[in-house]
Amino acid sequence: MFKKSLIALAILGSSAVLNGVLAYEQGDYIVRGGAAVVEPQDSSSPVVITEPGLGSTGAARVAVDTNTQVGLSLTYMYTRQVGIELLAATPFSHDIVGSDGAVGFGKLAETKHLPPTLTVNYHFNDATSAFQPYIGAGLNYTVFFDEKVTPTLDSTAAFNALASLAAGAAVNVGAVNGTDIDLENSLGLALHVGFDYQLTDNLGLNAAFWRINIDSEAEITTSTANVGAVKAKVNVDIDPNVYMLGLTYKF
Repeated sequence: MFKKSLIALAILGSSAVLNGVLAYEQGDYIVRGGAAVVEPQDSSSPVVITEPGLGSTGAARVAVDTNTQVGLSLTYMYTRQVGIELLAATPFSHDIVGSDGAVGFGKLAETKHLPPTLTVNYHFNDATSAFQPYIGAGLNYTVFFDEKVTPTLDSTAAFNALASLAAGAAVNVGAVNGTDIDLENSLGLALHVGFDYQLTDNLGLNAAFWRINIDSEAEITTSTANVGAVKAKVNVDIDPNVYMLGLTYKF
């Protein structure tokens, strides 16, 4: 549905010209806001048990689900065609679930993140066009916070299953208590395309897309009755497609 809306707006704007109205000029500020969807194109390494040193669990991996929040960006037009844009949003919330060899585990944890993204965008059309496509590139810094594990992961059964996958034989880690998960923040490249379609001199429609490089390492720690501290880690390439559809306002 979201992608169909982007296509429909593109068709609407492809032949439009706003006579007598200047779209963007040097020094303008542009605010864009709307519904923002983060759709991970994720992959992960196997879960590795680092303490005790049992090693890789083989096919036990994780995946991250999609989430929608309110997106907001601010652009400063450095020249008539070059704009500097900062993307922000309300915190995104994602479930972390088992995949491949761990698919039967279900939901293992959840996390929130903020993905501020700074891009430099080039606007193609002249200042009298209502249809203003642009393309850009820049950097993203993703901050993870409020990470929580589910009772599924904070259990003896889960750690016994993971330990058995790593050891290749049945393992009894004893009672599990107080499992935590921590995700590293991420710095990566971002690619950006979008367009505005002006309805008035100040107000318009916006559709935008980002491809963002987000890589994180998750560390899982717990205490067990007979083995002591148990630690595991998994590297996750989230690399989401981000879609935003909403309004634009120039001032």
